[in-house]
Amino acid sequence: MNERKEVAISETDPDIENFPLLLSYSIETKIGRGQFSEVYKARCQKRQINVALKKIKISKISDEKLKSDCVKEINILQQLNHLNIIKYFESFIESNELFIVLELADGGDLAGLINYCKKERLLIPETYIWKYFSQITLALQHMHSKRIMHRDIKPANIFLTKNGVIKLGDLGLGRFFSNKTLITHSLVGTPYYMSPEQINECGYDFKSDIWSTGCLLYELATLQSPFCGEKMNLYTLCQKIKFCDYPPIPCDLYSQQIRDLVVSCLRVDPHYRPDINNLHDYSQKMHLKLNFTVQLFTCLSLSGV
Repeated sequence: MNERKEVAISETDPDIENFPLLLSYSIETKIGRGQFSEVYKARCQKRQINVALKKIKISKISDEKLKSDCVKEINILQQLNHLNIIKYFESFIESNELFIVLELADGGDLAGLINYCKKERLLIPETYIWKYFSQITLALQHMHSKRIMHRDIKPANIFLTKNGVIKLGDLGLGRFFSNKTLITHSLVGTPYYMSPEQINECGYDFKSDIWSTGCLLYELATLQSPFCGEKMNLYTLCQKIKFCDYPPIPCDLYSQQIRDLVVSCLRVDPHYRPDINNLHDYSQKMHLKLNFTVQLFTCLSLSGV
């Protein structure tokens, strides 16, 4: 097995090129920001494509753990090459700031889509849910095959191109498992999408990502998290997650297959959840089945049958 190549923050690190590469990018607009970072839409002159340019102000980060998290995304992205995962191009340091150049997903994210549908009182068509979900599971299948766990699957971290291609991103909380590592105990992620084993801090593995994808599928169908509610605090949220206390998807909204798959993913005992291969196979089958049905009805309509 090939050894992983670690990237560290250092002015002299050969893995992060240290010369005026920033001049080869034309920065256009700011498209995101975090506590220590900003993301810009930029034009790469060398490749003649638009990219996402992430700038991290490492000089303002005193916590070594946070610095490590900043470059962890680079280490993970270097291991991955998949159509449905945000592509990594390069990294460099200028003026004590770390720049990460990533593929630009120009169609927004699933959080934006869900919020739009909620505002307009629309439902996401089931054909689109399976189309998106099968791509998400395909991306996750690639990650798990590389023994990489995402650990923060949620609508805001799943991007879209204008052509409707899913791009799984924001891998800063990802975790690489060696062949000898079976579980991890770090409490990271977004509370609404954390698994019971994460909440209980009893160790978790790839099946925790399956729980999060179940939460995501539920949210695509209902436009809200399975564990949201009025007057919620962290304690009540954790209790709802621990006991898998959520309202079922209404029978009149979507197929039994979506409801069954959510139930399968949101099992308290991770051993009873499907693995990513089974999850992708099922979602891909449903996507192809519904897509064929839609095409058939379209052909029949056009032919006047």
